[in-house]
Amino acid sequence: MNIDELQTYIPSKSVLLIAKKEIMDNIRNKWIIFMTGVFAFLTLIISYFGSFGGGWQSVGLTIAGMMSLVQYLIPIIALMLSYGAVVGEIERGSMSAFLSLPVKRFEIILGKFLGLSSVLAVSIIAGFGIAGIIIGINVGEINIGEYLFFLVSSILLGMVFVCLGLFASSFFKRRSTSMGMAVFLWFFFTMIWSVITIGVASMIVDIGSIATGNIPDWYYAVEMINPLSSYNGLVSVNIESVSNMGQQFIVTYPDFYSTPILTFVLLVWLIVFLALSILVFKKRDL
Repeated sequence: MNIDELQTYIPSKSVLLIAKKEIMDNIRNKWIIFMTGVFAFLTLIISYFGSFGGGWQSVGLTIAGMMSLVQYLIPIIALMLSYGAVVGEIERGSMSAFLSLPVKRFEIILGKFLGLSSVLAVSIIAGFGIAGIIIGINVGEINIGEYLFFLVSSILLGMVFVCLGLFASSFFKRRSTSMGMAVFLWFFFTMIWSVITIGVASMIVDIGSIATGNIPDWYYAVEMINPLSSYNGLVSVNIESVSNMGQQFIVTYPDFYSTPILTFVLLVWLIVFLALSILVFKKRDL
């Protein structure tokens, strides 16, 4: 192996070793195991009691019932996994040991991102996967394509919030402050953002027309910037049962709510905040 090949190999090996460390540190975490069980338990409960009269529901209707819970659970789990990833190592003194090795700062962030994302993905796949198998056995048939799309979309949403947590962890000097920012980010995206956009919309458009579903396209565009709204739209436009819950509540999205655009919005959040995490950590005085 020549020098150029060695220089190409070492960074990738460093990233993978750091990712492996994060996986080993977190995969046996009782909290992660508990959340995996919660994913499976809630999915089964919603599937069985989704009709309010008892009885197993199809995967599509189960996903529709799970959407609101997923949008609350996955972001907070991802943020709690990542908010201490950098600042926690600094407070414990182990970051100095990392930097004494032939490893670059951007490799540390990338390794932590890959490791934490893998832990979250395993939790989602295990929890929803176990529940999906049980539902499939009881329903008799299962749309595997829809369920896999739901899993992949949920993992992508989790990866976005891992990056947000890494940014907070890279930016703040104390673990407690980073945790406070993680909690704020969760509240901001799950609650505050929608309150602000609805408030602005009600000032511009008659509130009665909004209540009847006559929502202007600009409102959807602003909402789409929120990664949670992009995730909700992405699942809805690809899984019919989510946007049309048994013909009881029909959501009509504008034409620009397409799979490529919604996926692009989520990827922009992921890439931008991963890059910001690297930039901030590179400039941080340790």
